[in-house]
Amino acid sequence: MSHSTLRFGLAANRLHHETYGAAVFKWLEQSARGIRELGIELHTVGRTYDAIERSGLLEGHAGLIRYPYGREGGLMKLVARVTEGRDGATPFDGAIYLIDPVDPSSIFPEALALKRQCITHGRPFVSTLMGAIEWIEVERLCAGLTPDASLQSMFDFPQQTLALIAHDALKDDMVAFADKHFDLLSRFASRVGTGTTSGRLNELAWSKGWPRDQAWAQAYLSGPLGGDAQIAELVLEQRCQRVIFFEDPHVARQHEADIQLLERAVRVVTDKASCIASPAVAQKWGSAMARLM
Repeated sequence: MSHSTLRFGLAANRLHHETYGAAVFKWLEQSARGIRELGIELHTVGRTYDAIERSGLLEGHAGLIRYPYGREGGLMKLVARVTEGRDGATPFDGAIYLIDPVDPSSIFPEALALKRQCITHGRPFVSTLMGAIEWIEVERLCAGLTPDASLQSMFDFPQQTLALIAHDALKDDMVAFADKHFDLLSRFASRVGTGTTSGRLNELAWSKGWPRDQAWAQAYLSGPLGGDAQIAELVLEQRCQRVIFFEDPHVARQHEADIQLLERAVRVVTDKASCIASPAVAQKWGSAMARLM
């Protein structure tokens, strides 16, 4: 099957590439076959590139492309390439940045800008080991390849909890996403949400015949009142494996610290949780997951 070349920016904080057994190597042990099958280009920041080269896990793969070290602007260059291509190339299809939440560089301006530009342009920003493994499988499924049987437990939705959160300007998008993928999302053992979003999702579910005496999405507090923090605790306790959080990148928010807390929790349990942050990425994920049903 023919397909255009996929291009992703790739970086990892020191914790995730310094020693063998770190997250970047666990990712490649699982996903190198899919990367090779799809011919994915990985435009990789200096030290992460060097670590992958030493590991031999992508030996001979022409799509492993070296960028400068972070201190020399490597991560900044990834931000620019997500925004637009160069020399006639199309923009990156997304970024995989395996983040150590206690590494100071994870909140440097270029790291925050990389996430923001991915969200703004509707491209995946993948920051956890589970998310990185999952996204390569999403791309495989969208390309029409056979599902990877070894990932069956990762996609065992009846054993998982899904968080659904949306900022005010994107609540309609969340309802539309849930409407389109209602059968898929209903397969989860449970769904949780904050404030108004969960209320709107329950109204949608009841309109579709969900029993009115049952909440389709369990309601937590609104984000500004602590709902994000409540869901962060669920993630840390490994009681919530997936977060779909439609973030509005254009609005300053008083509870920004709570939003960052939830994202940080997902990254703490990097191999047990993933987060999707924009409607376009969620729709692609939903379409890929529907192929597993």
